[in-house]
Parts: sequence; C-alpha cells; structure tokens
Amino acid sequence: MNRRHLALPRVWILTDERQGEALWNALARLPKSAGVIVRHYSLPLAERLDMARRIREQRRFVAFAGTEKEARQAGAQAIYGAGPRTGLPRLYPVHNHREIRAAERAGAALLLLSPVFPTRSHPGARTLGPHRVARLAASARAPIIALGGMTSVRFRRLERLGALGWAAIDAWIAFHT
Repeated sequence: MNRRHLALPRVWILTDERQGEALWNALARLPKSAGVIVRHYSLPLAERLDMARRIREQRRFVAFAGTEKEARQAGAQAIYGAGPRTGLPRLYPVHNHREIRAAERAGAALLLLSPVFPTRSHPGARTLGPHRVARLAASARAPIIALGGMTSVRFRRLERLGALGWAAIDAWIAFHT
C-alpha cells in the first residue's frame, strides 16, 4: 500500500441533505480521526463551500465533491468523485471490478465500495455482501472503504476480509453502533 493512503481516514461520514441539522450533532460524535465527505449536491456551490469550511474549522479531514478548484476553495484535503488526476487525493465511489480498475488507472487514493449491505439511500438495490467485498478487496490495489448499510459492528467482519475502513450516511445520524 502506498504511504499516502496511510494518512487518509479509515472512518467517514458522507453528508446528505436528508441529515438536516442532525449532521452537526453527528460530527460531534465522530472519532476525531474520521473524515467528512461533503456532498450536499442540491445546495448552491457557495453554501457547500461554506459548509466544508465550517467542518474544516472543527479540524476535520474533508473531502469535497466537486472540482479540484472547488475543493481547494473549500479548504478540503481531498476530492470525492470520479475525475482526472489532481494534486489532491481522490476518493472514488465504485460498485464492481470494472469501476475499481478504472478508478485505479485514474490514480484513486481510496475506493468507496458500495452498497455492501441494504441501505436507506438505495432501497431495494442489489448489495455486494461480505464475500463479494472480500473478492473485490483482494483484487484491488487501492484501499477499500466499505459503504452502504455500514456500522462499526459490520465493519469488524469486513476488516478481516480486506476492507481498510468504512463510511456511512445514516449510521452516524441516528446512532453509532
């Protein structure tokens, strides 16, 4: 594993409009070493940038969904989403072997593999399950962050199967297990 990966958080929360003001309480419950992926796609860019800066003021590691220029304006240390190589680490959402390979060719620092388990974000979506996650993690060169229906309890099993960390949208809002 490349050393630059070791400096990236292993636990993440992804922001989402459904979180509302509960996001700020969730951030207070996160481990200090956790990262925050600022998405909030429906917000105007200026408001998303302000949100990211506010989160950075809490001394959080921030990945910003947008361009490198926007991520730098937000004070983010990484970019979330597919795109060209940049001077900032890029976190790629992936769902299968083909997407993993494409992300790695593009220089992915972390791969957010989903959906691992059933999730409210994508009700009824086909899930990967632990065995498929293990196969995909074994074939990946970049570290895998498990996403989709994740909790810390579920991660403990996936960690033995090759996942470096986990990310969630809802788990940090309602409760943390």
